[in-house]
Amino acid sequence: MTASAARASGHTPGADGPERPDAVTHEVVELIGTVVARYHEEYELAAGQHSLTGAQARVLALLAREATPMRQVARQLKCEPSNVTGIVDRLESRGLVERRPDPADRRVKVAAVTEEGRETAGRLRGSLDFAREPLAGLTTVERALLRDLLRRMLGEDVTPGDE
Repeated sequence: MTASAARASGHTPGADGPERPDAVTHEVVELIGTVVARYHEEYELAAGQHSLTGAQARVLALLAREATPMRQVARQLKCEPSNVTGIVDRLESRGLVERRPDPADRRVKVAAVTEEGRETAGRLRGSLDFAREPLAGLTTVERALLRDLLRRMLGEDVTPGDE
């Protein structure tokens, strides 16, 4: 990569040759880390207010989107399937989720939220205030731009003006 291409991509060549992130890239990475840490702190607090652990709240939020096979839940959470089994057991004992046979393969069990679980997931999502106030300080156009940039960073297709 040429020096000008490296600068355009946010990298600068190091003294020994390897490219290093420029100051702005470094600052962006630090800011993302701070946002993630604050999100996790607030998520744990919000989960506790609903008598859930952070892991239980994440599983509940995931299942509120759609019923999901247990192994897929484990993959999405990047944990062992046995951990998900314990989490689902506890959520099931509270009436927040249930296990069902997968209509596509009856040998597979999917975990699905109950109506009470869906309501709890909604209340939990509604109690996550940390980003609401700062995001309210941005215009609609700025929020859409931020969303599109984050999607692009995650490798998702971005169509400008997606609503």
